[in-house]
Amino acid sequence: MAFSVNTNAGAFAALQNLNETTRQLNTVQTQINTGLAVSSAKDDAATFAIAQTLRGDVSGLNAVQSSLDRASSTIDVAIAAGEAVSDLLIDLKEKAVAAKDSGLDTASRDALNNDFGQLRDQITSIVSNAEFNGTNVVENGGDAIVAITNDTGSNVISIASQDLSLGGGNVTITSTQSIGTAAAASTAVENIESSISNVNTALSQLGSGAARLELQATFVNQLSDAIEVGIGNLVDADLAQASADLQSLQVKQQLGLQALSIANQAPSTVLSLFG
Repeated sequence: MAFSVNTNAGAFAALQNLNETTRQLNTVQTQINTGLAVSSAKDDAATFAIAQTLRGDVSGLNAVQSSLDRASSTIDVAIAAGEAVSDLLIDLKEKAVAAKDSGLDTASRDALNNDFGQLRDQITSIVSNAEFNGTNVVENGGDAIVAITNDTGSNVISIASQDLSLGGGNVTITSTQSIGTAAAASTAVENIESSISNVNTALSQLGSGAARLELQATFVNQLSDAIEVGIGNLVDADLAQASADLQSLQVKQQLGLQALSIANQAPSTVLSLFG
């Protein structure tokens, strides 16, 4: 074996091994600190790119979920208003049927007509206040409910508005409808019965729309969860393995330091040749 004081091949080899061990140790420590096996493009460019694309998909789905939640809240308000209008129509029918009695005295008829007017006007109040986030689905000329359904915003669910205002397409009694006479009460009963049927149909359509939004929201949640799991499978670190690797590499690093120290002492043995 040749001895040289100019070139210490053993020290070079020991240093290279120590540097590699230190690099591996730093990688494992990063995995433990971040919980990620792939935390940057430097770790694995292809996997990192795929994970980033999937993270973008999840971000888009979060926006979809927000849109669906807003639409669901809007339609819930509309359904609540529709159910209230339906209840009022039932009460109005009771008053109108009672007012068809031609034997009523004037005081009784006036009382019924006054109650009828109060209930009728309550419909207007409910419809005008059935708004969520600036959207009213049940007023005359109301807005349709639109919610995005995919992470690019290119697909939507659209649910038509339902006019529940007085004198509209569904509620045929007018804002001036009265039951002041038996004949007027008879006309009111006919209008109320058709209104009840129309409102029930409108509620059915709104209910179907609400169910559709709920199903879509459930799907979006499941899809988002599945993508998150997929991202984890791609980039998450195996912390049990990382912990074992950490201990092994720490021991290896200590041995590497000792090997380097021994290799650095080798040139001094040359002095013994001249002792």
